[in-house]
Parts: sequence; C-alpha cells; structure tokens
Amino acid sequence: MEGFIRNMQEKTETVLEDVCRIPVKFSEIDSMCRVWHGSYVTYFEDGRESFGRHFPGIGYADIQASGIYAPLYDLHVKYYAPLEINDIAIVHTRYIYKPGARLDYTYAIYRERDHVLCAEGSTVQLFVDTDGKLMVDKPAYYEAWQRKYILFESE
Repeated sequence: MEGFIRNMQEKTETVLEDVCRIPVKFSEIDSMCRVWHGSYVTYFEDGRESFGRHFPGIGYADIQASGIYAPLYDLHVKYYAPLEINDIAIVHTRYIYKPGARLDYTYAIYRERDHVLCAEGSTVQLFVDTDGKLMVDKPAYYEAWQRKYILFESE
C-alpha cells in the first residue's frame, strides 16, 4: 500500500494522493494506552514527507534547499477511533490544488487491522521568504512542480 499514488480530476480541483504506513511507537502512547492526540499531527507531517518523496519537488528537502519556508498556517483534526501500541496507522495524504502561494492537504488515518477511520484533518501552509515575510507569488520551484503534476482545466 505504501507509495500508492492517484492523480484524478474532481470538479475543478486536481487531487494527488499518497498512502503510507506508520507503526505506532510506545513513545506515542498516553496514560490511557492510546495514541496521544498530538501524535496525529506528527502522522500528518509523516504523510506530507511521504507525499514529497513520491511527488518530488515540494518535499521538505526541496523547500529547505530553496531558502523559502512553508510553515503551517491552519490545522484541523477530528478524532473518531483510537490507535494503540503495535497498530499500523495508514495515512492518506491528499494535496488539494488551490490558487495562490499555499500548500493545502487533507488527511485520513485508518487502523490497518480493521480499516477503521481513526482521524481526519487538513492543513494549509503558506510560503514565507528568508526574512519571514509572507509571499504573495508562488515560488518558482512550486510553479514548476504544479506544471509537472497538476492538470489544469484550461489546458
């Protein structure tokens, strides 16, 4: 399942998806023997890292090499079912095209053993330059990445 990639047209948005497997570690467990709620945010980050490896050009190494940063601006999480020690979290990370200098992702985290949806959420990252100023225009590497992977309806 790791490395599963899908490119599809949904209405006016192109969606790219990556799926990765993450074993739950003991250090992620809380006093109730469940994955601590904050660890799901780390799973989202792990999903973005995997996404960047499978769709080269906007991974963390690519962003860092450009000298431009993409900090989180918005984060949402909804929790539905727990993960426990020795579970495998299946993280679906979807890039959602939005116009402008931003990276939008949605996430769905499933428990591998029974395919139950445990959590879902979304993040928005905005680009800032080396002085920490918000960028209005897309960085050149991001525009190149979009040309490679995104099918625009006007084309």
